[in-house]
Amino acid sequence: MRIVRYQYKNEPPRYGWVLDDQVGPMEGNPFGEYRRLKAEIALEEVRLLAPCLPSKIVCVGRNYAEHAREHDAEVPKVPLIFLKPPSSIIGPGEAIVLPPQSKQVEHEAELVVVIGKRGRHITPETAREYILGYTVGNDVTARDLQKSDGQWTRAKGFDTFCAFGPWIDTDFDPADALVTCRVSGQPRQMASTRDMVFNVNTLLAFVSSVMTLEPGDLLFTGTPAGVGILKDGDEVVCEIEGLGKLVNPVRAEVKPAG
Repeated sequence: MRIVRYQYKNEPPRYGWVLDDQVGPMEGNPFGEYRRLKAEIALEEVRLLAPCLPSKIVCVGRNYAEHAREHDAEVPKVPLIFLKPPSSIIGPGEAIVLPPQSKQVEHEAELVVVIGKRGRHITPETAREYILGYTVGNDVTARDLQKSDGQWTRAKGFDTFCAFGPWIDTDFDPADALVTCRVSGQPRQMASTRDMVFNVNTLLAFVSSVMTLEPGDLLFTGTPAGVGILKDGDEVVCEIEGLGKLVNPVRAEVKPAG
């Protein structure tokens, strides 16, 4: 099943599900009890939103060896984790805004895990029980600030720097799927999820040994090599084979008048 959050006409945002090119409302909550209603709204008639509202976004750095090498960094011996704030979230079609503080904002296409139920000290063997599904993410990063600051909160935390969507796929198999990124039609990134240093189950076990994971929380699993600069007017397309395509325009920040 593919779960979405969407807005139809002037109605409030709500959860739904997608069947072919139709959207059906969902009564209740996909993280608890719910009932699917008939899918009869054309997908093109709704505005897709970020497909969930996480309490936290946990990300993994240098989880593809080639990406670590392109930055002359060592491959971590244990997962290297950091957080992005929920205020950085945008959904499909929303603009990534380039802040004036950075001259080197880059894309990072990633597989994203969506947590389905509360968990702490999860084992790799039981990890699947805690996963609702998967989505496509873009861990937008101000690379120059990441290098100059020494820690990553500012570089990863600007508004609009956490794009994900278009839906949560509950049946997706993350073992060997192609992750790609194109910027204004130019191929930038291409690798398989099988190239991860630490797989999804290992990451979930590691992160939950540190913090409690709540329903709707996100785990960005790392990006392949090929990251590059975004500029005003670009369009970023992050795609994962069999999962979906996330498209976001890029805009320079406009300072408010006065």
